[in-house]
Amino acid sequence: MNGPETIIGIVLAGGRSRRMGGGDKCLLPLAGRPLLAHVIERLKPQFSELIVNANGDPARFSGFGLPVVADRLGDHAGPLAGIQSGLEWTRANRPKCRYVTTAASDTPFLPADLVSRCRAAIDEDNPQLVVVRTEDGLHPTFGLWPVSLASHLAESIRAGDRKVSDWVRSRRAKEVMFQAIEAANRKIDPFFNINRPDDLDAAEAFLRASVT
Repeated sequence: MNGPETIIGIVLAGGRSRRMGGGDKCLLPLAGRPLLAHVIERLKPQFSELIVNANGDPARFSGFGLPVVADRLGDHAGPLAGIQSGLEWTRANRPKCRYVTTAASDTPFLPADLVSRCRAAIDEDNPQLVVVRTEDGLHPTFGLWPVSLASHLAESIRAGDRKVSDWVRSRRAKEVMFQAIEAANRKIDPFFNINRPDDLDAAEAFLRASVT
């Protein structure tokens, strides 16, 4: 392969955020900026292009300057449907792109080498799905997906599959291990996601520790 390969980044922002009281969790403020802004800042240097998967009025994301792609297989069908929509968008709009990398929109501490390490795990003779793991367990919404899986994934969703973890295990996805990150004697999983108000407080505390 000559030169770096184009890989599209898909930020999954289609959840209903019930544990945060509903609405767009990724637009909640963290250290004075929307949570999504932190995620984009972490991801943008790793990609030639980013898109956001979200349902409803895309105008609420206009300030981020990224394409917004809605679920194709029903609104709020879960992150598996968001991944499938991103794969379909890539296949239709970037036909030379073979892979996408997915990430949740509520994870402000993503590693700077997420894409490079997932890409290095690919076997060129047998391209396969790659997902990440930490000491806390498998994080199936973070990974590198061959665009060729788009049709298989659509069939699975139509058949009733909804859990990303079950689907990646069924595909025998390759796993890449990431270590915890540390700041001022505080450790945190790099894929720590904000589900509850207490998680947002913990993220604020870690950010303060990382700049002191």
